[in-house]
Amino acid sequence: MAVDRARVERLTRELLEAIGEDPDRPGLKQTPARMGELYAEFFAGVGQDAAAPLAHTISVARGPAPDTLPSGAVLLRDIRFRSVCEHHLLPFAGRAHIAYLPGEQVVGLGALVRVVETLAARPQVQERLGEQIADTIAENLDTRGVLVVLDATHGCVTMRGGRQPEASTLTIAARGEYTDAVARAELIALIGASTGSAHA
Repeated sequence: MAVDRARVERLTRELLEAIGEDPDRPGLKQTPARMGELYAEFFAGVGQDAAAPLAHTISVARGPAPDTLPSGAVLLRDIRFRSVCEHHLLPFAGRAHIAYLPGEQVVGLGALVRVVETLAARPQVQERLGEQIADTIAENLDTRGVLVVLDATHGCVTMRGGRQPEASTLTIAARGEYTDAVARAELIALIGASTGSAHA
């Protein structure tokens, strides 16, 4: 279901009035329309099938490179994402790192990015977002294990309350073989090297 931009515009005018502002003053006159456009973008994933990008798979044995059968994990690091926290409707943003142990079928790396983008474009909490990404990949891709690590900063932490601008939140979701801490240790180390340099 598409975002009802006209309704968002009307509600934005009402919100501006509720905080004591004049929605018709020059600086705010275009704000309702901008909010309609913004919400249409931020919440484009509502009602969308996050598994759709995984429908087109490639056979490892019969595909274009049968001599390059993966012996270990496929790890895609530093997928930038942004979402909106459902508690305060403030943004949170960061990087997603996804690893999976492929079976006979693999998927184009861009499909993993689209899974993240679709699930992030909804009112979310980081913990659930990571679990949803892991479930979507585990349930719709031929895989023996999935690991999803999200590292994000939250507006509700950096902009309000304690106002901790340097604080970030790290969450881990694991499926299959990666539910074993030893099995995922190497990947966590590789991801840690990436996140360490990203925050430096």
